Amino acid sequence: MIVNEPDLCDLNVDEVYGGSRNGNASDDPLPRLLSVDNGAGFRHLGKRPEVRTLKLLALKTNFSDINWPDSLDRESGIFIYYGDKRSPGDLHQTPRQGNLMLRNLFDEAHNHSKSEHFPPILLFGNTGIYRDLRFLGLAVPGAENLGSDDDLVAVWRTTEDDIRFQNYKATFTVLDVPVISRAWIQDMQAGNAVGSAHAPKPWLDWVSGRKFSPLRSQPTKNIRSKSQQLPDTDELRAYVKLVYTFYKDDPYLFERCAMELAKLFLVNIREYEITRPWRDGGRDAIGLYRIGHGAGAIDVEFAMEAKCYGTNVAVGVKALSRLISRLRHRQFGILVTTSYLDSQAYQELVQDGHPVVIISGGDLALKLKRKFGSLDKVRIWLERI
Repeated sequence: MIVNEPDLCDLNVDEVYGGSRNGNASDDPLPRLLSVDNGAGFRHLGKRPEVRTLKLLALKTNFSDINWPDSLDRESGIFIYYGDKRSPGDLHQTPRQGNLMLRNLFDEAHNHSKSEHFPPILLFGNTGIYRDLRFLGLAVPGAENLGSDDDLVAVWRTTEDDIRFQNYKATFTVLDVPVISRAWIQDMQAGNAVGSAHAPKPWLDWVSGRKFSPLRSQPTKNIRSKSQQLPDTDELRAYVKLVYTFYKDDPYLFERCAMELAKLFLVNIREYEITRPWRDGGRDAIGLYRIGHGAGAIDVEFAMEAKCYGTNVAVGVKALSRLISRLRHRQFGILVTTSYLDSQAYQELVQDGHPVVIISGGDLALKLKRKFGSLDKVRIWLERI
């Protein structure tokens, strides 16, 4: 359902809030919904960039910028947001002071004493229909498993002209608050978010003691369709095509590439061995994956199967069963493919609870784009392998 009277309603998680249909900036529902400004991803009410003078913030993302891949993990309640620096220069010199606000918010969050004032942060995502927005939840800076050195980090990027610059990558937690009442929104607008009788308890618990209560949502279906496993744009399809073309005439060489790809996803792979073609026994590689840190860590064995297929050729039941049948007790499997796992094989995998990680063509494309940027840099990486 689309709510078309935003200035009168509560905010419900995952509900869509619509504006007008004029085809211009007036379609934006956020000014009516929250009295914030329009036209930017990082909206504010109050005086920026200081925390004490901000009344509320609205973070809006379209989730479609491959170079700056904002993401919401609904299972963990973690939201990743990239700042507004898009070119070389001072990290904090941006037109709307978005990165300054990020820095100040996280500085305040790292102060574990009670905050007498803190602006609520409301997350919204584009729906692709006019300027309608989906409310994603109430967020706070940081996460329960991250320290102050990890929740706001400056990451390096490279322009098309090969010039390096930095931008912020911020980690937020979406709190277990299903509804933001209109009464609390009115108190936010008056600058009384913390003292309001309508402020939700999980948010107050964080403000007073930095206690995280994430909104976690378990998926009802873990079986990804063909379209969910493959790249969904021509740009991303080019990355998979590059890898496939590079190795299609020698699938055994792809096994080493597949292990390097797996290491991009599973960074704690410690050591591995590519098995000989005539002795692999259903496993193209075996290795160790480290869980934990220091003297208390353990190494878990894994086996990997690699399939360099065109995107119109599925990995079927036979290939998956071959890998599963070779997994020993306390091992897990990794299937790396430039294609996808067909529906029957995926269904059997999930229903039977086999410990196999699926890395499909769409997964590879996104990772390579985010890691290396241009196709030329991916090609250099492949040649080095």
